[in-house]
Amino acid sequence: MIGQNRTWAALVPELTCSDLPSSMHFYTNVVGFAVGYLRPGFAYLGLGDAQLMLEQGPSDWATGTLDPPFGRGINLQIEIDDVDALANRLRASNVPIFVDVAENWYRANDLEHGQRELLVQDPDGYLLRFVTVLGQRPVKSGTPL
Repeated sequence: MIGQNRTWAALVPELTCSDLPSSMHFYTNVVGFAVGYLRPGFAYLGLGDAQLMLEQGPSDWATGTLDPPFGRGINLQIEIDDVDALANRLRASNVPIFVDVAENWYRANDLEHGQRELLVQDPDGYLLRFVTVLGQRPVKSGTPL
């Protein structure tokens, strides 16, 4: 479990949520995160190498009002093994998909990195971008930066 036989991730987002049980259901039952540990009003979750924390809000650390959707201006990329299987679980759970599964390639110098992506909002509106890595390929000659 997280914190016992596993190292903490170097960056772990902590998401303030309005209804912790609803968020826990979404992240664990629908998406597939495992519970690292719980304490009242707080959960530490992991999925593969990804980790995140959920806290029932409002927090003493709030920098402003929390108006839905939370987390405006950010999306969290989370690498998973099978983005298509997650899309099917989301549909079966009647969770609206923000951007359906698509293959995208992103240039980094002389390589393109491919991934299948799916974007969904959690119960508080945080935008999550789940990706399955496809690998890399050389940039085609003449492709602009």
